[in-house]
This record gives sequence, C-alpha cells and structure tokens, in this order.
Amino acid sequence: MKGGWVYLMADRYRGTVYIGVTADLAARVHQHRNGEGSDFVRRYGLTRLVCAEHHDRIENAIAREKAMKKWRREWKIRLIEEQNPD
Repeated sequence: MKGGWVYLMADRYRGTVYIGVTADLAARVHQHRNGEGSDFVRRYGLTRLVCAEHHDRIENAIAREKAMKKWRREWKIRLIEEQNPD
C-alpha cells in the first residue's frame, strides 16, 4: 500500500484549523490554495500548511486523521506549535 499524509491547514496564527488526509501532499495543498477540493478550506480561506505527518500506510494516516478530528482544539494548537514554532 502507498503511504499517506495527515495535514493541518490554517488561515492565521491560532486561527481556524482544518485536518485532512492525502496520498500526495504537494498536490493537495496546491488544490486548497487554488480554491479546489474542500468547501470548508475554501470558505474559511485556509491557505497555510501548518503541520504534516507522513505515515507508511494510507490506512494509518486515515486512522490518525479520524483520531485527531476528535481532539480538543488546544491539543491541535499544541501539536502545531511543537512541530512548527515559526
């Protein structure tokens, strides 16, 4: 099986956060920035890739995405700030 990515997009520092999963991170971020793909990302203008995790299997990435979507907002912000302090 092909690997996958779990990624977080945001509009600004501590702003709205979107969590997604994809097999091709660069192509998916390009889609989001061009207003294609997710209606949520387009509606809130989420153009910044703020965090990404690679998984060897797409199934693992999907499971991680589902788990992260249940997280409290503060946990998501902490993950972003730990992995991307700038």
